[in-house]
Amino acid sequence: MNILAELRQRFRMALAGLVTEAARRAEEAGESGSVRAVLEDLERFLAMVRPAQDPRFGDFQANCAMPLAKLLGSKPRDVAADLVAQLDVADLCDPPEVAGPGFINLRLRDDWLAEQTARLAADERLGVARVESPRNYVVDFSAPNVAKPMHVGHLRSTVIGDCLCRVLRFLGHDVTSDNHIGDWGTQFGMIIYGFKHFREGAAYQREPVAELARLYRLVNQLSDYHEAVAAAPRLQQQLEQKRSELEAAQAQAAGDKAAER
Repeated sequence: MNILAELRQRFRMALAGLVTEAARRAEEAGESGSVRAVLEDLERFLAMVRPAQDPRFGDFQANCAMPLAKLLGSKPRDVAADLVAQLDVADLCDPPEVAGPGFINLRLRDDWLAEQTARLAADERLGVARVESPRNYVVDFSAPNVAKPMHVGHLRSTVIGDCLCRVLRFLGHDVTSDNHIGDWGTQFGMIIYGFKHFREGAAYQREPVAELARLYRLVNQLSDYHEAVAAAPRLQQQLEQKRSELEAAQAQAAGDKAAER
């Protein structure tokens, strides 16, 4: 059971009863606009039923009496008392308390909590229902670079991804888990090139994985260097073009200033 949703539903019925009574009085007085405003904004008032911020005041709290009082032209504590009189939560909560300017404090009954806990403990799904409309999910996780040693970051991603898959499957969805390692041909090509040209035999005999990782980083740096060298003429040409455009713009600006003088 979603306790908050259940309490809001109970408050919905209580508000309906409160509004009905207020509508009767307003009709007798020839004023019904404020009552219509309550009906039109009912969801806003229900959203004010929420978990209590301070456990000393209970488990849940309803703060809707104050804004309701403004619309209904009544005192907040009176509105809170009328709302409590309409509220049917005896099976869930101890008697509601009106506190301060009109807060309604709710505390769940110990015996009800014990009953619900025992029921959940006996249920293999712990009270979690399957979704009504299952969906297909693809969860891509872990995905290490196969040319580099794995580390704790990959473990973290794997645990999170597997957790998501388990939760979705438990809810009834169809889940495909994917450990996508990407296009690894380039990575292994770089390791092979480094192994042939830059391998340190003693280091490789002592710690082969660490040496292969060093070779991968080295060849990666060389690749970046050669790409930068190849791009240098094009970038130099772009730089010269931008410099010429800047000089032309500065010359035009200087000519415009001279013309203004």
